[in-house]
Amino acid sequence: MSAFSGLPLVIEPAELATRLQAPELILVDLSPAARYAEGHIPGARWLDSKRTQLGQPPAPGLLPELAQLEALFGELGHREDAVYVIYDDEGGGWAGRFIWLLDVIGHAHYHFLNGGLQAWMSEGRELSQVAPAMTGSSVKLQLHDEPTASRGYLQSRLGAADLAVWDARSPAEFSGEKVLASRGGHVPGAVNFEWTAGMDAQRSLRIRADMAEVLEGLGITKDKEVITHCQTHRRSGFTYLVAKALGYPRVRAYAGSWSEWGNLPDTPIES
Repeated sequence: MSAFSGLPLVIEPAELATRLQAPELILVDLSPAARYAEGHIPGARWLDSKRTQLGQPPAPGLLPELAQLEALFGELGHREDAVYVIYDDEGGGWAGRFIWLLDVIGHAHYHFLNGGLQAWMSEGRELSQVAPAMTGSSVKLQLHDEPTASRGYLQSRLGAADLAVWDARSPAEFSGEKVLASRGGHVPGAVNFEWTAGMDAQRSLRIRADMAEVLEGLGITKDKEVITHCQTHRRSGFTYLVAKALGYPRVRAYAGSWSEWGNLPDTPIES
Protein backbone atom coordinates (compact mmCIF):
# COMPACT_ATOMS: atom_id res chain seq x y z
CA MET A 1 0.00 0.00 0.00
CA SER A 2 1.24 3.46 -0.85
CA ALA A 3 2.26 5.84 1.93
CA PHE A 4 -0.07 8.34 0.25
CA SER A 5 -3.18 6.14 0.29
CA GLY A 6 -6.24 7.93 1.59
CA LEU A 7 -4.87 11.44 1.16
CA PRO A 8 -6.86 14.02 -0.81
CA LEU A 9 -5.60 15.61 -4.01
CA VAL A 10 -4.47 18.68 -2.06
CA ILE A 11 -2.07 17.92 0.79
CA GLU A 12 -0.34 20.05 3.40
CA PRO A 13 3.41 20.42 4.03
CA ALA A 14 3.21 18.30 7.20
CA GLU A 15 1.67 15.43 5.23
CA LEU A 16 4.44 15.55 2.64
CA ALA A 17 7.23 15.98 5.19
CA THR A 18 6.55 12.57 6.76
CA ARG A 19 6.55 10.86 3.35
CA LEU A 20 9.63 12.28 1.63
CA GLN A 21 11.36 8.89 1.76
CA ALA A 22 8.46 6.94 0.28
CA PRO A 23 9.86 4.84 -2.61
CA GLU A 24 6.86 5.53 -4.83
CA LEU A 25 7.23 9.33 -4.57
CA ILE A 26 8.22 11.47 -7.53
CA LEU A 27 8.42 15.01 -6.19
CA VAL A 28 8.39 17.67 -8.94
CA ASP A 29 9.38 21.33 -8.54
CA LEU A 30 8.20 23.71 -11.28
CA SER A 31 9.70 26.86 -9.78
CA PRO A 32 12.19 28.96 -11.80
CA ALA A 33 15.67 27.42 -12.08
CA ALA A 34 17.27 30.06 -9.85
CA ARG A 35 14.70 29.51 -7.10
CA TYR A 36 15.25 25.73 -7.29
CA ALA A 37 19.03 26.15 -7.06
CA GLU A 38 18.67 28.43 -4.06
CA GLY A 39 16.76 25.79 -2.15
CA HIS A 40 13.99 23.26 -2.77
CA ILE A 41 12.15 20.52 -0.93
CA PRO A 42 14.58 17.64 -0.36
CA GLY A 43 14.39 15.06 -3.14
CA ALA A 44 12.48 17.30 -5.54
CA ARG A 45 13.30 17.03 -9.22
CA TRP A 46 13.32 20.31 -11.13
CA LEU A 47 11.32 20.52 -14.32
CA ASP A 48 11.55 23.46 -16.68
CA SER A 49 7.96 24.68 -16.86
CA LYS A 50 8.38 25.57 -20.53
CA ARG A 51 8.62 21.86 -21.30
CA THR A 52 5.00 21.41 -20.25
CA GLN A 53 3.95 23.51 -23.26
CA LEU A 54 4.29 23.05 -27.00
CA GLY A 55 5.81 26.52 -27.11
CA GLN A 56 4.97 27.41 -30.71
CA PRO A 57 3.13 30.61 -31.70
CA PRO A 58 0.39 31.63 -31.91
CA ALA A 59 -0.78 29.17 -29.22
CA PRO A 60 2.27 28.16 -27.14
CA GLY A 61 0.13 26.57 -24.42
CA LEU A 62 -0.98 23.63 -26.52
CA LEU A 63 -0.02 20.11 -25.49
CA PRO A 64 3.56 19.07 -26.35
CA GLU A 65 4.10 16.33 -28.91
CA LEU A 66 3.95 12.74 -27.66
CA ALA A 67 7.72 12.26 -28.11
CA GLN A 68 8.38 15.38 -26.02
CA LEU A 69 6.13 14.12 -23.24
CA GLU A 70 7.74 10.68 -23.29
CA ALA A 71 11.18 12.26 -22.95
CA LEU A 72 10.00 14.52 -20.12
CA PHE A 73 8.39 11.74 -18.10
CA GLY A 74 11.28 9.40 -18.85
CA GLU A 75 13.68 11.85 -17.24
CA LEU A 76 11.44 12.03 -14.17
CA GLY A 77 11.51 8.25 -13.80
CA HIS A 78 7.83 7.76 -14.56
CA ARG A 79 6.32 4.40 -13.71
CA GLU A 80 2.79 3.11 -13.25
CA ASP A 81 3.02 2.84 -9.47
CA ALA A 82 4.53 6.31 -8.97
CA VAL A 83 2.81 8.87 -6.78
CA TYR A 84 3.55 12.41 -7.91
CA VAL A 85 3.55 15.40 -5.60
CA ILE A 86 3.69 18.64 -7.54
CA TYR A 87 4.52 22.17 -6.43
CA ASP A 88 5.83 25.52 -7.61
CA ASP A 89 6.62 28.85 -5.98
CA GLU A 90 3.66 30.82 -7.37
CA GLY A 91 0.67 29.16 -5.75
CA GLY A 92 -0.07 26.50 -8.32
CA GLY A 93 -0.19 27.71 -11.93
CA TRP A 94 2.57 25.54 -13.34
CA ALA A 95 1.87 22.78 -10.83
CA GLY A 96 -1.76 22.67 -11.90
CA ARG A 97 -0.73 22.52 -15.54
CA PHE A 98 1.47 19.52 -14.74
CA ILE A 99 -1.48 17.83 -13.01
CA TRP A 100 -3.39 18.36 -16.25
CA LEU A 101 -0.54 16.60 -18.07
CA LEU A 102 -0.84 13.68 -15.66
CA ASP A 103 -4.54 13.47 -16.49
CA VAL A 104 -3.69 13.60 -20.19
CA ILE A 105 -1.37 10.58 -19.86
CA GLY A 106 -3.92 8.76 -17.70
CA HIS A 107 -1.87 8.72 -14.48
CA ALA A 108 -4.24 9.14 -11.53
CA HIS A 109 -1.83 8.98 -8.58
CA TYR A 110 -0.89 12.54 -7.72
CA HIS A 111 -1.16 15.30 -5.14
CA PHE A 112 -0.73 19.07 -5.12
CA LEU A 113 1.18 20.67 -2.26
CA ASN A 114 -1.15 23.37 -0.97
CA GLY A 115 0.65 26.73 -1.17
CA GLY A 116 3.66 25.04 -2.73
CA LEU A 117 7.12 26.23 -1.80
CA GLN A 118 5.74 29.33 -0.07
CA ALA A 119 3.76 27.23 2.40
CA TRP A 120 6.68 24.85 2.95
CA MET A 121 9.05 27.71 3.72
CA SER A 122 6.55 29.54 5.91
CA GLU A 123 6.67 26.59 8.28
CA GLY A 124 10.46 26.71 8.44
CA ARG A 125 10.87 23.31 6.83
CA GLU A 126 14.13 21.97 5.45
CA LEU A 127 15.40 23.03 2.05
CA SER A 128 18.06 21.32 -0.04
CA GLN A 129 20.40 22.40 -2.81
CA VAL A 130 21.05 18.83 -3.94
CA ALA A 131 19.54 18.01 -7.33
CA PRO A 132 18.59 14.34 -7.80
CA ALA A 133 19.94 12.77 -10.96
CA MET A 134 17.43 12.40 -13.77
CA THR A 135 16.86 8.77 -14.68
CA GLY A 136 16.76 8.95 -18.46
CA SER A 137 14.47 5.92 -18.62
CA SER A 138 12.39 5.13 -21.68
CA VAL A 139 8.61 5.32 -21.32
CA LYS A 140 5.71 4.83 -23.68
CA LEU A 141 2.65 6.94 -23.02
CA GLN A 142 -0.93 6.93 -24.23
CA LEU A 143 -2.65 10.30 -24.47
CA HIS A 144 -6.27 10.84 -23.47
CA ASP A 145 -8.54 13.52 -24.91
CA GLU A 146 -10.97 13.84 -21.98
CA PRO A 147 -9.01 16.41 -19.91
CA THR A 148 -8.68 18.79 -22.86
CA ALA A 149 -11.09 21.06 -24.71
CA SER A 150 -9.95 21.89 -28.23
CA ARG A 151 -11.01 25.14 -29.84
CA GLY A 152 -13.56 23.23 -31.89
CA TYR A 153 -14.94 21.41 -28.86
CA LEU A 154 -15.33 24.61 -26.87
CA GLN A 155 -17.00 26.41 -29.76
CA SER A 156 -19.41 23.51 -30.26
CA ARG A 157 -20.47 23.70 -26.59
CA LEU A 158 -21.10 27.44 -26.43
CA GLY A 159 -24.59 28.25 -25.15
CA ALA A 160 -25.13 24.85 -23.54
CA ALA A 161 -27.01 25.03 -20.23
CA ASP A 162 -24.55 22.61 -18.62
CA LEU A 163 -21.39 24.52 -19.58
CA ALA A 164 -19.34 26.91 -17.44
CA VAL A 165 -16.34 28.61 -19.05
CA TRP A 166 -13.96 29.76 -16.33
CA ASP A 167 -11.66 32.54 -17.59
CA ALA A 168 -8.69 32.85 -15.20
CA ARG A 169 -7.26 35.99 -16.79
CA SER A 170 -7.30 39.49 -15.34
CA PRO A 171 -10.47 41.60 -15.53
CA ALA A 172 -8.71 43.94 -17.99
CA GLU A 173 -7.96 41.05 -20.35
CA PHE A 174 -11.48 39.71 -19.96
CA SER A 175 -13.09 43.05 -20.84
CA GLY A 176 -10.80 43.63 -23.79
CA GLU A 177 -9.16 46.67 -22.21
CA LYS A 178 -5.86 44.79 -22.21
CA VAL A 179 -5.27 42.97 -25.48
CA LEU A 180 -2.68 40.19 -25.72
CA ALA A 181 -3.78 38.73 -29.06
CA SER A 182 -4.99 40.14 -32.37
CA ARG A 183 -8.41 40.55 -30.76
CA GLY A 184 -9.41 41.27 -27.19
CA GLY A 185 -12.41 40.27 -25.08
CA HIS A 186 -13.66 36.91 -23.89
CA VAL A 187 -15.42 33.72 -24.93
CA PRO A 188 -19.20 34.30 -25.03
CA GLY A 189 -20.81 33.39 -21.72
CA ALA A 190 -17.50 33.00 -19.88
CA VAL A 191 -17.18 33.83 -16.18
CA ASN A 192 -14.12 35.79 -15.08
CA PHE A 193 -12.44 34.90 -11.81
CA GLU A 194 -8.74 35.71 -11.83
CA TRP A 195 -6.54 32.86 -10.70
CA THR A 196 -4.74 34.74 -7.91
CA ALA A 197 -8.09 35.63 -6.35
CA GLY A 198 -8.37 31.94 -5.52
CA MET A 199 -5.26 32.03 -3.33
CA ASP A 200 -5.09 33.08 0.32
CA ALA A 201 -2.14 35.46 0.66
CA GLN A 202 -2.46 35.30 4.45
CA ARG A 203 -1.94 31.52 4.33
CA SER A 204 1.10 31.37 2.06
CA LEU A 205 -0.88 31.15 -1.20
CA ARG A 206 -2.93 28.14 -0.17
CA ILE A 207 -6.24 27.62 -1.96
CA ARG A 208 -8.91 29.80 -0.39
CA ALA A 209 -10.98 27.88 2.15
CA ASP A 210 -14.22 29.30 0.72
CA MET A 211 -13.55 28.48 -2.93
CA ALA A 212 -16.50 26.08 -3.14
CA GLU A 213 -18.90 28.84 -2.10
CA VAL A 214 -17.22 31.40 -4.38
CA LEU A 215 -17.59 29.18 -7.44
CA GLU A 216 -21.18 28.34 -6.56
CA GLY A 217 -21.94 32.05 -6.41
CA LEU A 218 -20.41 32.56 -9.84
CA GLY A 219 -22.53 29.82 -11.37
CA ILE A 220 -19.56 27.49 -11.80
CA THR A 221 -21.42 24.55 -10.31
CA LYS A 222 -20.79 20.81 -10.18
CA ASP A 223 -23.70 19.98 -12.46
CA LYS A 224 -21.89 21.73 -15.31
CA GLU A 225 -18.92 20.84 -17.44
CA VAL A 226 -16.19 23.31 -16.53
CA ILE A 227 -13.79 24.45 -19.24
CA THR A 228 -11.07 26.71 -17.91
CA HIS A 229 -8.51 28.79 -19.77
CA CYS A 230 -6.29 31.88 -19.58
CA GLN A 231 -3.78 33.11 -22.17
CA THR A 232 -1.53 30.03 -22.45
CA HIS A 233 -3.01 27.59 -19.87
CA ARG A 234 -0.59 28.42 -17.10
CA ARG A 235 -2.84 30.53 -14.89
CA SER A 236 -5.70 28.16 -15.66
CA GLY A 237 -3.51 25.31 -14.46
CA PHE A 238 -4.41 26.56 -10.98
CA THR A 239 -8.12 26.84 -11.73
CA TYR A 240 -8.10 23.38 -13.32
CA LEU A 241 -6.65 21.82 -10.18
CA VAL A 242 -9.01 23.78 -7.92
CA ALA A 243 -12.04 22.40 -9.74
CA LYS A 244 -10.56 18.90 -9.59
CA ALA A 245 -9.77 19.25 -5.88
CA LEU A 246 -13.35 20.36 -5.17
CA GLY A 247 -14.69 17.23 -6.82
CA TYR A 248 -16.09 18.67 -10.03
CA PRO A 249 -16.86 15.61 -12.17
CA ARG A 250 -16.34 17.23 -15.60
CA VAL A 251 -13.32 19.48 -15.91
CA ARG A 252 -11.40 20.30 -19.07
CA ALA A 253 -8.63 22.74 -19.86
CA TYR A 254 -8.68 24.75 -23.06
CA ALA A 255 -4.93 24.62 -23.61
CA GLY A 256 -5.00 26.83 -26.70
CA SER A 257 -6.55 29.49 -24.46
CA TRP A 258 -6.84 33.12 -25.54
CA SER A 259 -3.59 33.04 -27.51
CA GLU A 260 -5.40 30.71 -29.91
CA TRP A 261 -9.00 31.98 -29.62
CA GLY A 262 -8.08 35.65 -29.82
CA ASN A 263 -5.77 35.16 -32.79
CA LEU A 264 -8.33 33.39 -34.96
CA PRO A 265 -10.38 35.58 -37.29
CA ASP A 266 -13.75 33.86 -36.90
CA THR A 267 -14.11 32.81 -33.25
CA PRO A 268 -17.03 34.52 -31.46
CA ILE A 269 -15.97 37.14 -28.93
CA GLU A 270 -17.72 39.30 -26.34
CA SER A 271 -16.28 42.34 -24.61
